Amino acid sequence: MGKALIWRVVLRGLARPLITRLAVACAFFLGIILVAPPISAQGVYELQINGEIEPILAEYIVNGIDAANRQNADLILITIDTPGGLDSSMRDIIAAILHSRVPVVTYVNPSGSRAASAGFFILISADVAAMSPGTDTGAASPLLELGGSPVKVDDTLERKIMNEATAYLRSYAARRGRNVSLAVTAVTDAKAFSETEALKGNLVNLIAPNTQELLAQLNGRAITRLDGSQQTIHLSNPVVTLHLMSGREKFLDRVVQPDVFFILLIIGVLGLYVEFTHPGLVAPGVIGGISLILALFAMHLLPVNFAGLILIVLALVLFVLEAKYPTHGVLGVGGAISMLLGALMLIHSPITGGGVHPGVALAVTIPVALIAIFLMRLVLRSMHWKRTTGAEQLIGAVGEVTEPLESAGTKGMVLIHGELWRAAASEPIGKGAQVRVNKIQGLTLFVEPVRAETPVH
Repeated sequence: MGKALIWRVVLRGLARPLITRLAVACAFFLGIILVAPPISAQGVYELQINGEIEPILAEYIVNGIDAANRQNADLILITIDTPGGLDSSMRDIIAAILHSRVPVVTYVNPSGSRAASAGFFILISADVAAMSPGTDTGAASPLLELGGSPVKVDDTLERKIMNEATAYLRSYAARRGRNVSLAVTAVTDAKAFSETEALKGNLVNLIAPNTQELLAQLNGRAITRLDGSQQTIHLSNPVVTLHLMSGREKFLDRVVQPDVFFILLIIGVLGLYVEFTHPGLVAPGVIGGISLILALFAMHLLPVNFAGLILIVLALVLFVLEAKYPTHGVLGVGGAISMLLGALMLIHSPITGGGVHPGVALAVTIPVALIAIFLMRLVLRSMHWKRTTGAEQLIGAVGEVTEPLESAGTKGMVLIHGELWRAAASEPIGKGAQVRVNKIQGLTLFVEPVRAETPVH
């Protein structure tokens, strides 16, 4: 009991100073909170639309909007510089914008940028639309493509596509307070607008030279949400967070670039070609297979021109023919020209005008032509070479008998190329005699004695 009492007294003595210090610390921090001015730092989530609008970019924008909503950001800022893109990807982005709890601002930036075609639809779908000086938007007429080339359709189908596109535009443009009749002309008449024309025509709300000025103009601005409710944007001390693509999105975004797609396609075909002509190397087959699968993935998303694919296949055929039937380079040069033209025609979009860069096409074509012709010639020559490995190399070889072949058909042992083989002969052959291999049956060599040639006088 005495010891317990002593420990209780000691613990009380230690606890009282500790409690006192905690109370003083809490009072100190509470005083700072009550006396110090409030610090506000609103979160602005920035996303970027750069280049053609395709599924990977749409996935990045949709995921970014979802992340901003989960983190209760104060504003989502989407900067735009695009020539347009796929209708399905555009609609995915617009749907995410329209359903966002956080206000969304679209901003054509920097100067010299554009929000054309599908970019125009996205620009005016936001709560606030803004542009930088020296930018343009519009030219949003839908185009049908097949094999990377525009397709002419009959008048009925064209009206159907046009009416659906304008109805979709009107469905949200009116709710955003835009000039619907003027916006529709960007679709029906392919009209385009400068930033001042768009502002005067009530297609956009603001013109700002940079992000800082844009956020300053947005601070305290009242907006009408899609459901008709009113909301005021408070950005007295905004903190802008740039949401970048994930590693997966960056990788897939690079795969669908025309130059990368062309290189992957050629590496895939060349790798499988090397593996088939030189079985057992493994690495070329693995690399080629992976590259070809990635190329097929990109082909699913890109506007691939099938004429370009056919020219590339023709080029490979010409390379093989040049190796098999040497024509002093005529077929080889024809194959190189065919591959170069195929590369330039491989990817083409009337919306973007994008495709494989001529420098990349030339840098890939020449090495591939040389490698393909060289490897094919090696394969064709090897078909006429005498085997230098395996049991077949022993035909005609001379060896020494180490275990005599005493009678016809009796198996003995011979030493050939440093190896002992079971051997048989049609006549007795003594130990130490030189023999020549005539044929092989299983693991038995059939030999005959090497007879000294009688000189002719």
